[in-house]
Amino acid sequence: MANYKNIKGFNIQYLDSDPPNPIEGQMWFNSTTQTLKGAEAGGVPAGTWASGGDLNTARTVLSGAGTQTAGLAVGGEQGPPTTYTGTAEEYNGSSWSNGNSMNTARAQLAASNAGLQTASLHFGGRTAPAAVANTESYNGTSFTEVNDINTARRAVPGGTGTQTSALMFAGYTTAAVGNTESWDGTSWTEVNDLNTVRNQTAGAGTQTSSICFGGSPPNYIANNELWDGTSWTEVNDLNTARNDLAGYGTSTQGMAVGGNTGSVTAVTEFWNGTSWTEVADLATARGGSLAGAGSALSGVVFGGYTTAYSALTEEFTAPPISIKTFTTS
Repeated sequence: MANYKNIKGFNIQYLDSDPPNPIEGQMWFNSTTQTLKGAEAGGVPAGTWASGGDLNTARTVLSGAGTQTAGLAVGGEQGPPTTYTGTAEEYNGSSWSNGNSMNTARAQLAASNAGLQTASLHFGGRTAPAAVANTESYNGTSFTEVNDINTARRAVPGGTGTQTSALMFAGYTTAAVGNTESWDGTSWTEVNDLNTVRNQTAGAGTQTSSICFGGSPPNYIANNELWDGTSWTEVNDLNTARNDLAGYGTSTQGMAVGGNTGSVTAVTEFWNGTSWTEVADLATARGGSLAGAGSALSGVVFGGYTTAYSALTEEFTAPPISIKTFTTS
């Protein structure tokens, strides 16, 4: 009878921790957890975080779009003293360069986080002290004012989609709201509200298929809702309730990163379309509505708040395989 070595070309390894870059079909016994494990295609990404180049302007409550190697950071709050910025920065996978600023400097805004570095939409937010309805379109060089959202609001990092097909949800007017608006490339239309009103939330996906997770009030919530293009449905919650977190990816492969649980956290969770699983933590815990962009297997987060405004950038990279634990008896 053929054994494992004859089939795969190597023995099952005896290791005290999971290998950092397993290959598909590899198996090993983790002596620390006393479990038999293997690498398979798909599933929960076995990724790691690495440091990227710092933003030129440390800031929090900013918006983000693009990819890991072509990211975009827009707006936010900087200080001290506290000021709102309209500055845009572009990321090339190793460093950030300053571009042109928004027409209206602001913080606590949202973006079409599936948009490109050269084509994205940025909407809502606050100037001092009011919530605004402004929407601006970025073409890779400059920002253009386009039609406003219907309900001016701040604390709206929840935004998904592209420059011509976006979705905005949640936020704060004089209280937390569940308002959802859909953008068709020209104007915003009010559609069905979230089931749970909230602000300081995050999201991932497209105009017709998005998830909204985390936020407040009260305090820190784990609620997760799925948008099907018409309405929101409650689905499985985050493992760690929090607000001021980053979100990016899709409604079937999404990432929830960092945030605030009463103190800043480094916790990262992966959404597979059904449930959330904790994966590798950020190297530096932070909240303050840090921004994110990219895919679940190749993402980047930047800015936020540690004990001060942050310029940190971290990149998450995972092979297209995952680690599976096998039951032994």
